Amino acid sequence: MAQQVQGVVARAKGEPVRIETIIVPDPGPGEAVVKVQACGVCHTDLHYREGGINDDFPFLLGHEAAGVVESVGEGVTEVAPGDFVILNWRAVCGQCRACLRGRPQYCFDTHNAKQKMTLTDGTELSPALGIGAFAEKTLVAAGQCTKVDPAASPAAAGLLGCGVMAGIGAAINTGEVGRGDSVAVIGCGGVGNAAVVGARLAGAARIIAVDIDDKKLETAKGLGATHTVNSRSVDPVEAIRELTGGNGADVVIEAVGRPETYEQAFYARDLAGTVVLVGVPTPEMRIELPLLDVFGRGGALKSSWYGDCLPSRDFPMLIDLYQQGRLDLDAFVTETIALEDVEKAFERMHHGDVLRSVVMF
Repeated sequence: MAQQVQGVVARAKGEPVRIETIIVPDPGPGEAVVKVQACGVCHTDLHYREGGINDDFPFLLGHEAAGVVESVGEGVTEVAPGDFVILNWRAVCGQCRACLRGRPQYCFDTHNAKQKMTLTDGTELSPALGIGAFAEKTLVAAGQCTKVDPAASPAAAGLLGCGVMAGIGAAINTGEVGRGDSVAVIGCGGVGNAAVVGARLAGAARIIAVDIDDKKLETAKGLGATHTVNSRSVDPVEAIRELTGGNGADVVIEAVGRPETYEQAFYARDLAGTVVLVGVPTPEMRIELPLLDVFGRGGALKSSWYGDCLPSRDFPMLIDLYQQGRLDLDAFVTETIALEDVEKAFERMHHGDVLRSVVMF
């Protein structure tokens, strides 16, 4: 029987979000209904509200979440009612050419629930990243549920559903940071600081955090950065080179998503070094680099989509590290808020006041 719950909806581009009654259908084949316990307020949700993703309004926002499976549909075997899960937006198909080559982290045919959640008047909702977790309950594809240790804090665990996983994965999975490497991270918001943490976990010897905000740089230092650079006052490329013996960093992670910071990352890496773009650009942005420099500097220019993670592999492993005290996910939770405070959280995010506001249910 369909259920009525409260959720945060973006009706139109740029309009403040509002709490509305949502109709959540019973799960069909391959689907699950999850009782949401916590959901982080991510920049991607703001992009949806601003029409920066697409124009399929109205959106049911929220995607960085953890909760408990309430019910499952026919054929679901990977999770069961009562399981504590982190929601992910990459339900691996197992059949595409990437999956069949043994590279499911690059799955080209990820999927969402087939049924639609609606408003009470029948208007179909577009769930953010196929999840829609700023709601008391949500309908997802069962493959979007990753079972983890239920002893973990929902507020902290849910952050692996997007931003923290993107940053950690950019360092460990995409950048392949190794023991003794030098790493620079440009942009120290939630994703960038998670990249700092990922570089530390991977054994980097030197981790250089770059931002224009001293407060964010202090946070980065507390999370493992060995050096900080305020790029408002100094040239970050020169500063990174000075801190790496004049060479540049082995891996530079760009967590802003702007042409000027990408160019900084390109020239701040060592010869044969790696640039990882994990910051999300907007459609109109362009970069222009001398092709001879692209050729002559060697190395790799990579993009990191969701930290190239495989949720079934990475989420349980990172939760284990969290439970052991080796990964401080709690440090990313700046504040916990109620569902009705999401719009205010967007304002604080825009001003750079928080790493993460987390809605608790």
